[in-house]
Amino acid sequence: MSEFSISPATNSLRGAIRVPADKSITHRALMLTPLLLGETRIENFLDSETTRATLNCMRAMGAEIVEQDAATLIVRGKGLHSLQEPRDILYCLGSGTTIRLLAGICAGQHFLSVLDGTPALKRRPMGRIVEPLKQMGATILARDNDRFPPLVFRGGNLRGIEYALPVASAQVKSAVLFAGLFADSPTTVHEPAPSRDHTERMLRALGVRVENLSSTTVQLFPSPVSRPPSPIVIPADFSSAAFFIVAALLVKNSELCLENVGLNPGRTGLLDALTRMGANVQIENQRVENNEPIGDIVVSATELRATQVGGGEVPRMIDEFPIFAVAATQVVGETRVRDAQELRIKESDRVATVAQELRKMGAQIEEQEDGFVIAGPTKLRGARVNAHNDHRLAMSLAVAGLLAEGETIIEGWECVADSFPNFSELLLQVSR
Repeated sequence: MSEFSISPATNSLRGAIRVPADKSITHRALMLTPLLLGETRIENFLDSETTRATLNCMRAMGAEIVEQDAATLIVRGKGLHSLQEPRDILYCLGSGTTIRLLAGICAGQHFLSVLDGTPALKRRPMGRIVEPLKQMGATILARDNDRFPPLVFRGGNLRGIEYALPVASAQVKSAVLFAGLFADSPTTVHEPAPSRDHTERMLRALGVRVENLSSTTVQLFPSPVSRPPSPIVIPADFSSAAFFIVAALLVKNSELCLENVGLNPGRTGLLDALTRMGANVQIENQRVENNEPIGDIVVSATELRATQVGGGEVPRMIDEFPIFAVAATQVVGETRVRDAQELRIKESDRVATVAQELRKMGAQIEEQEDGFVIAGPTKLRGARVNAHNDHRLAMSLAVAGLLAEGETIIEGWECVADSFPNFSELLLQVSR
C-alpha cells in the first residue's frame, strides 16, 4: 500500500493546466468503436487502470485496437455482430462502468461470457442491470439471487422493451441502450431524473437513431453504427477537474484555468452548487466536439456560503460529493446533502468513508442515511487518513491536506491510478 503526503499550501494556485481525458467517454469509445465497420481514430484517450480494463475486455472479444502512441488509439471495427466468444473471464478490475456497460453488450452476443472483477467490485450491486437485460431476453446468472458479480451471460435474440429505472443512473441506462443496439425493436428508458447522457451523444455521433422523448426519457432504434467522418477526441474529465476547481476556490489568492474540459450538463451539477455558494467560476472558449460541449473553466479564490443539495441535482454531481464535502468544511453555515443513497454503493460507501476520514482532520460532519450534514467553517488539521481504495476520496483528502495545519498522509494512494495517474504531480506543480 503506497502513501502520499501533502503539506498546507504556502502559495496560491496559479496557471493553466489540462487534467486527464474523460473516463466515462473513454469507456464508451472503447466499447462502441469496435462495433463500427471501418477504422476509427481515438485521440486523447485516458490510459488508466479502469479504462485499461475495458480495453483488455474488448480485445478479449476480438476487437482490434492498436495503441499508436500514449494518447492515440486506432480501432479497426468489424461491424455490430463481429465480437467473438472470449477464452477467459472478462476481468473488469474494480470498474463499475466497465462491468455495467459491458453487460449491455454481452447481453446481445450469441455466445457465453463471464464478467468479474476485484473483491470490491464483487460487492457492488448489479441487480438493476440484470433485471432489464433479462426482460430483453438475455440469460444471466449472478451471485446471491442475481445481485452481485460474477455475471454469466448467454445472450442474443433480444427484444426491445420500455423500462423505468427505479433510480437515475447513467450506467444502468447505458447498459440497456447498448443492449438495444442488438434488439429487434426500439428500446425506451425512463429515468426519475436526468443523468449524464454521454452514451446518447456518442451513439448519435456514430449514426444511431436516438431520440429524447422528454428530459428523462430516451428511445433507441436499433441500427448499424457507422464510422465517424473525423476522429473521436476525448475532452478533459470534469470529475478530475473538480478537485482543482475546489482547491482554487479555497486556497487564498488562487486563479486556475482548466483547459478543454467536458461540460456535459449531466456532469456539471457541482458548478451549479458552487455558484449558489458564491463561487467565482467563468466558462470561456465554449464549443461542441463529437456532440459534447467543451470549454475552459477559469476559477478564482472566493469566500463561499453554505447550501443544500438534493433531488435531481444529485445524479448530476454524483462523483463530486467527496470533494464537495471538502469545500463544505470551509464555508460559513450548515451544508446539507440528501437523496444521495447512491453514494453508499460507489467504490467505497462514500457517505461513511468521507465522514470518517474528514473527521480525522477535524471536520464537523454528521452522517445521514442518504447524505451528510457539514457545519463550517472548520480549520482542518493534518492527519493520517485512508483512501479506502476509492480514487475520488483519495484526491479529495489531498485537497483537504492543502488547507490543513500540518502534514496529511494518505494511505492507499495507489487507487488514484483508476482515473488520474498524474494527480500528485499536477497538484504539486500548481501549488509550488
